[in-house]
Amino acid sequence: MALTLEKALIQLSDRASAKRRSAAKRLGKLADETAGPALLHALQREIGDRRTWETQYEMIMALGACGYRPAIGFLAELAQEPTDATALYLALGDSIVRLRSPQDGFAAPLEWCLDRGDPSLVDGALRAVAALRAVLDAGTGDRILDFLDPLDPYDGLRYWAAVAATEWPGDRVRVFLESCAAGPRTDVADAAATSLESRHQGLKEQP
Repeated sequence: MALTLEKALIQLSDRASAKRRSAAKRLGKLADETAGPALLHALQREIGDRRTWETQYEMIMALGACGYRPAIGFLAELAQEPTDATALYLALGDSIVRLRSPQDGFAAPLEWCLDRGDPSLVDGALRAVAALRAVLDAGTGDRILDFLDPLDPYDGLRYWAAVAATEWPGDRVRVFLESCAAGPRTDVADAAATSLESRHQGLKEQP
């Protein structure tokens, strides 16, 4: 039986890392903002232990899923700390974008992640953009493409951009998707082809 909110919150303090990780993952699925304070406190306790990076990953992801915006300052600090567990940067990029302020929208957190220059952080940010089906303005789209264009055609960092770019404006986005669709990586090419088809369908449906 799946953990209730109350039991998952209690399990965040379990002695076993696997139990804490399971609790964090469950809280992420429940996506209840009231879990935010306990998740943040648990992450702050956990973060010094390199052995439990998978548990930290789930806690960071859960904070984003719960929409607990008071965590953004701590997550931004973590994103600027060196770590061998690069998967944490993936989770941090994802949650930093999810915890965007209503005033700033997606542009500010995305550009913050791009400015850090870390591929995993950018990958996580783009994953969140794809999951949230975010429509970006042309300027933010250009910033993303400036980051991606110089990469090797085999670089998988293009994948989430190819998924997300369906409704991004501008001819440059179309050219990017066409390049990805003709590229050597099957996952990126398939994602880009799907986005191109969706863009074409959207144009046909416009009055």
